[in-house]
Amino acid sequence: MGRLHKELGLGYGTGMMATSLLGSGIFVVPAVAAGLAGADSLWAWLLLMVLVLPVAFTFARLGRAFPHAGGAPHLIGRALGLPMEKLAAFLFLAVLPVGLPAMLTLTTGFWHALFPLNDAGDLLIQLGSLGLVLLLGSRPGGASGLVQLMIAITIVGLLVAVWLAGGLAASAAATLPAPSTVSWGTLPAVLAVMFWCFVGLEAFTHMGEEFRRPERDFPLALLLGVLLAGLVYFAYAMAVVKFGLYGDERTNTTSFPVLLAMLFGEPGRWVAALVGYAACFAGLNLYVQGFGRLLWSLADEGKLPASLGRLNRHGAPFRALCWVVAACTLCVLAAWLFRLPLETLMRYANGNFVLVYLLAMIAGVRLLTGFWRALALVATLLCAGVFVSLGLEAGYALVLGAGFIGARAIGARRARPQLAAKRQRL
Repeated sequence: MGRLHKELGLGYGTGMMATSLLGSGIFVVPAVAAGLAGADSLWAWLLLMVLVLPVAFTFARLGRAFPHAGGAPHLIGRALGLPMEKLAAFLFLAVLPVGLPAMLTLTTGFWHALFPLNDAGDLLIQLGSLGLVLLLGSRPGGASGLVQLMIAITIVGLLVAVWLAGGLAASAAATLPAPSTVSWGTLPAVLAVMFWCFVGLEAFTHMGEEFRRPERDFPLALLLGVLLAGLVYFAYAMAVVKFGLYGDERTNTTSFPVLLAMLFGEPGRWVAALVGYAACFAGLNLYVQGFGRLLWSLADEGKLPASLGRLNRHGAPFRALCWVVAACTLCVLAAWLFRLPLETLMRYANGNFVLVYLLAMIAGVRLLTGFWRALALVATLLCAGVFVSLGLEAGYALVLGAGFIGARAIGARRARPQLAAKRQRL
């Protein structure tokens, strides 16, 4: 298929994948995890990297075989039928009310390290960030790829500087707790929050059609991006634990600027805040662009109104993106008014993401063969385990899914008499 401009190569793709995973979590979630489990959270990071690899490999194989702007919902529909594709697309879009405000809350934390912002200031930063996403989304995919590659390089460079200035290499063994002292029973709850950092795989699948050589570069970019992000998360988590930069929500969201101010003085605080915001924006950008491409793809295939399937003069699905940004704006305003806690928003969003991952891994079992089918089965079991570990927060996804299925069943039942009447007239 050649419906979108093919402008992405291995470098841009790896940068987009890495920053989509790092973006909204790298400088905050390690502090949140440490607040829940202390130094034991370092073992949770290592465990999570091992657990996410089968999921990443399965997505990479599926994306190589079936590159499509519809992303994970398209793969699910290809394996499990159109109703399941619509359910997955609904679950994906239903992340907006909780996931999008969480991502934007993370972005404002970095500005708090520089300025005494009030609630109105937070809202202006969040709405301005959505405006930047809309501006980038009016351009071809290569524009976002270049921006996010540069952000990824900057993040890695800053963490190398932190490790050197903080003497972390020499104290790494002392910072990581001995396995015999770890409270392993507390880690599943921590993993349920940390999984936020590895949602982005499904959003990246929407970019498959925009790779020049998707059969080679798409899976490599996905896997290299996952490995790079995992190493960066662990490296920063080590710094957070060593310097004790975790606690309440405000401490967690400003941990990176405070760390760089400790090591490099006031200029370090400014650099950290700007880079931290850029990293969060990179993740936000990929997600919102992915949502827009999902709507565009469904419309292009006749599953949504045709007006959403139009491209602008740059070949970008801008009209669909405008609808997504408008919905995001409403969600941000609602979360701002009700002042929903960050950790709660993350857990509810994770429920939807993990359920979509679970359906995608089941699709992998249906679509792949041999070793890759076995790997998809392992990934299915892992996703099921993470979903169970979410506990009550998984209810958000289950209720939404049940409501969607129920609404479709009622609609189909009401349509039957009308179809029967048409057949009789014919």
